[in-house]
Amino acid sequence: MTSAHWNAAYNSTEFETRSWSQNLPTESLQFISKFPLSSNDPIIDVGGGTSELVDELIEMRFTDLSVLDISSEALQEVRTRLLSKSKDPQVVHWICEDLTQWKPQRTYALWHDRAVFHFLTSRRDQNKYKEVLLNSTISGSYVLIATFSPNGPASCSRLPVTRWSAEDLNVFLADEFMFLEDAQITHNTPWGSTQDFTWASFKRR
Repeated sequence: MTSAHWNAAYNSTEFETRSWSQNLPTESLQFISKFPLSSNDPIIDVGGGTSELVDELIEMRFTDLSVLDISSEALQEVRTRLLSKSKDPQVVHWICEDLTQWKPQRTYALWHDRAVFHFLTSRRDQNKYKEVLLNSTISGSYVLIATFSPNGPASCSRLPVTRWSAEDLNVFLADEFMFLEDAQITHNTPWGSTQDFTWASFKRR
């Protein structure tokens, strides 16, 4: 998983033609609405890409938002989109990093990931993800992860993925995180195919 791969993926496609795009991040918002967050609580969307989640969180008056992605092209596209909506992109902390190499400088009340974890296919990278997650959260922080489910695709954007059940995610995170809720949700791609996702939320012990 490289920045060159994802920059090319974003440069060669439009928002409406990408398999992972959502016009409204409904599932994310439904889960987030259940967390007792204050408007000034720090929230990070890792692997945010060109998701409209940040647009919605700004609309909901959250004031401490961060978006991390490996693709500078994706982040620039979102900044341009926010400007077109008369929203100030300067209210967002933009982090262009490979998550497995990132060294967070602060912690967050909510870690949201709909895009990264299932692309980590080695135990080394998965453990590195957990290390970064632990360094980015404190006791009481919430974590929301969506991955391809056991019935989901075996690859995405020409890259292999690891498919996870809610039980698998719970086992992986159980030592440090308390399981809250899961859901099996089918995502419809722009060309009418479906992708099955596992969604799971946790709270840092």
